[in-house]
Amino acid sequence: MTDNNHDNLRQHSLPSLALAAIGVVFGDIGTSPLYSLKEAFSPDHGIALTDHSILGVISLLFWAIIFVVSIKYVLFVMRADNNGEGGVLALMALSLRPFSTKSRVTGVLMMLGIFGACMFYGDAVITPAISVISAVEGLEIATPQLSHLVLPITMVILVALFWIQRHGTSLVGKLFGPIMLVWFATIALLGLSHIVRAPQIIAALNPYYAFSFMHAHLLQAYVVLGSVFLVLTGAEALYADMGHFGARPIRLAWYVLVMPSLVLNYFGQGALLMQNPKAIENPFFLMAPQWALLPLVVLSTVATVIASQAVISGAYSLTSQAIQLGYVPRMKVLHTSELAIGQIYVPVVNWLLLFVILCVVLGFKSSDSLAAAYGIAVTTTMVMTTVLACVVMVKVWNWNKVLVGLIIAAFMTVDVAFFGANLLKVAEGGWLPLGIGALLFFLLMTWYKGRMLVKERTAADGIPLAPFVQGLLAHPPHRVSGTAIYLTGSDALVPVSLLHNLKHNKVLHERTIFLTFDTRDIPYVKDDERITLKDVTGGLYLVKAVYGFNETPDVKAVLFELERMCGMQFELMDTSFFLARETVVPTQLPGMSILRERIFAWMHQNAAKPTDFFRIPANRVVELGTKIEI
Repeated sequence: MTDNNHDNLRQHSLPSLALAAIGVVFGDIGTSPLYSLKEAFSPDHGIALTDHSILGVISLLFWAIIFVVSIKYVLFVMRADNNGEGGVLALMALSLRPFSTKSRVTGVLMMLGIFGACMFYGDAVITPAISVISAVEGLEIATPQLSHLVLPITMVILVALFWIQRHGTSLVGKLFGPIMLVWFATIALLGLSHIVRAPQIIAALNPYYAFSFMHAHLLQAYVVLGSVFLVLTGAEALYADMGHFGARPIRLAWYVLVMPSLVLNYFGQGALLMQNPKAIENPFFLMAPQWALLPLVVLSTVATVIASQAVISGAYSLTSQAIQLGYVPRMKVLHTSELAIGQIYVPVVNWLLLFVILCVVLGFKSSDSLAAAYGIAVTTTMVMTTVLACVVMVKVWNWNKVLVGLIIAAFMTVDVAFFGANLLKVAEGGWLPLGIGALLFFLLMTWYKGRMLVKERTAADGIPLAPFVQGLLAHPPHRVSGTAIYLTGSDALVPVSLLHNLKHNKVLHERTIFLTFDTRDIPYVKDDERITLKDVTGGLYLVKAVYGFNETPDVKAVLFELERMCGMQFELMDTSFFLARETVVPTQLPGMSILRERIFAWMHQNAAKPTDFFRIPANRVVELGTKIEI
């Protein structure tokens, strides 16, 4: 299934993949012109709208796009693919490979990757809020008498967007590429129409104006950097969505269409401000002629919905990866497409995101207020990406350390500058994504540490499987017909559910399978490497099913594969699945604080049932309870 997906990907032409990438990958960064320049010249910054300051800010925007997106991400970071997949968790898994699991470096890299992932959720909250509300704010320019409807319309659009998630996005997704193609063509033409009226704006291509602006305004200019960074929001998506389309189509779309369109629009907004400084009220919409305002508001709203969709889908994918890697409790993951393995829907994440986003919209009320909260989440993830990429360059690629040092020093200088500028906005709203990220980091690390403690306690109290099986077969209990499948976390220990079944029912099925699911640090596992089978004799079998962190385990698929591999026949009505229902009991034993243990116990209790997560027929499951003290 996975191999076929990648084969289908390769069969598509480069232009068609690039068009699809335009619709999914570039929505976030593509809608940044709606609010970026307006926020850069916010009255709070105290920067006068002179030709010199306009040239300076536009030059900063241009060179930020060139250095961070075109050079850092497109040329360097996108090389760090984990079997074709990108994103901070995939990069973390790649960087961990050269180190042993007990190394201190492993713990540090893991925490960097997890914190970067947690900050992505902060981005996933703010992106739909600021994108949609900034588009709907165009009504204030087109029809001022409808300005009071901005918030209600924004909330209706957001509720509708999240409501349709459960139906999948394959149908809507086919429209994303062409719509965003129209969007980028529109913003490019709008920009070009004003550049020809004030061609002196082209001087901003010279980096001298950026340096001159920074030198002339010093502290004020550093504050402006936090707003300049808004043009880069969405750059991380280029890397995160690499697995869906491949690096080449994304690079092609960026260099040929997206970057030129963005640059033309930003320069066009600068040209408009040179002609009419009062247009700073909303330079994007004021670029359009009066007759085009309402169509532009509609197009902008559609584009921002598409941008929001990309982030929402990214949150689902990130959650699924984190579940597989063991950093998040099991949740119900629904596949919304029989053809595309990556199209999933996570109900818990969906409704939690909607609730938080609506609270944010009601709390901040405008794109200007939300802009202060936006940059900090993305800059944090970018810093983490740079650090992890450095490890990959040195330890995985074996690049020259001096060369890596020079490259990373340049990247980190820019990243830290933007991060510091955004830290200045913590009190204005930056606390929101930082708070979300910190809370999620605490919960994820508590879950990870709790799982490690459960494994340690289980291993300490566990019985080795090999000698137990020998003794069991030497003096077998009563054998009953049918198949018993015991899900176990370790193929070296006797499943607790088997011990309970022997203790209470005193029977052993004619065919008994010990099934273990194992997640590797790669996104996908080849179909011919999925299943390993060991015949223990006496009708007992050890089966290990291996999955990548972008895949969801499926018991039915495992049984089908066993039928194909070795001719085993499974009749579901004659097959029973035995699971140990663990109850975690917080104690004063060494490990975590009692508070974290209680939180872990609550998370463990409310995790999705194994029957839902592993897709086991609920009417064929026998759950046997056990208590684990941590």
